[in-house]
Amino acid sequence: MKIALFGQSLLSSHLNPHIIYFRGLVRALHDRGHSITFYEPDAFDRQNHRDFDKPDWAEVVIYPCDGEDGVRRALDDAREADVIIKASKIGVFDELLESAVPDIKRQNASCAFWDVDAPGTLDRLEKKPDDPLKAQIPHYDLVLTHSGGDAVQTAYKALGARKCVPIHDAIDPHTHHHVTPESRFSADMGFHGDRLPGREHRVEEFLFGAARELPYSKFALAGSGWIGKYMPENIKLVGEIYSWDHNAFNSTPLTILNVAWESVAHYGFSPASRVFEAVGAQACVISEHWDSLEKFFEPGKEILVASSGVEVARHMRETNQARALAIGIAACRRALADHTYAHRATELEAALT
Repeated sequence: MKIALFGQSLLSSHLNPHIIYFRGLVRALHDRGHSITFYEPDAFDRQNHRDFDKPDWAEVVIYPCDGEDGVRRALDDAREADVIIKASKIGVFDELLESAVPDIKRQNASCAFWDVDAPGTLDRLEKKPDDPLKAQIPHYDLVLTHSGGDAVQTAYKALGARKCVPIHDAIDPHTHHHVTPESRFSADMGFHGDRLPGREHRVEEFLFGAARELPYSKFALAGSGWIGKYMPENIKLVGEIYSWDHNAFNSTPLTILNVAWESVAHYGFSPASRVFEAVGAQACVISEHWDSLEKFFEPGKEILVASSGVEVARHMRETNQARALAIGIAACRRALADHTYAHRATELEAALT
């Protein structure tokens, strides 16, 4: 298939939390013989913060944002694709793209809306019934979601979606693997995430809470926006880290923390990309519970589960180097066996055909 995909960016992780997800899936689709063109806007200074060269497994088209001419040229270019996909939360021209994509597909082609934050989108549509997206959903042949199980599918079908298929995060063995630890990331626990409204409160609850419980333990916080935020003194700010440092960050601390966005926690069933990045590096992950977690990793053996900062601290007290290594290796083996982007690409291919 020839696939045209409008998204945030394939070249830059700057302010782009879904980049690993799309890189893994696009590469895996290419490996299955499909041709993918990724259309991304020259927005939010991402092109000046590239952490990736243009790949040989996808064509990348960058369109300007100083008016609508650039995005309309990109839409014209995408007309000949067998499948045209519009991802959510691009940040520029979202409404224009959401209304245009179903109109430009040729006969016998199909179009899909790919929601990278289904819980957030559904909450928004519930609060804003006149949101333009609500009227567009029935015009798409398919809604893909980055997260959510039965609750998300039921909600989208109630909005008129013809079909709704979740495509979850996975491990990309090309990208995520264990490396030699680096002293700059040394800690008893590490957490990687930008300071954003849907996440900040949960970071305070789980990471800051654990740090207060364990004042003599060391915590490493990576991501942008945290400078100036009041936090326990045993938390070290690492700052924004790019993709080439992800393996080192996940390979160094004794444990890695995962917390969900508030909207995702409400709908559940959402293994985050950070979980798979970490287990790819054989990290011992301590995670907030999500619905059906047990379908992805076995608690106690492949992942540790906590419902509060106090429970995070308890797991840390009970986890030495040997136990952390055993859990990390077991999780990595499970992910490679059942949850790679090659597996997800097969699911996506079935949904698109």
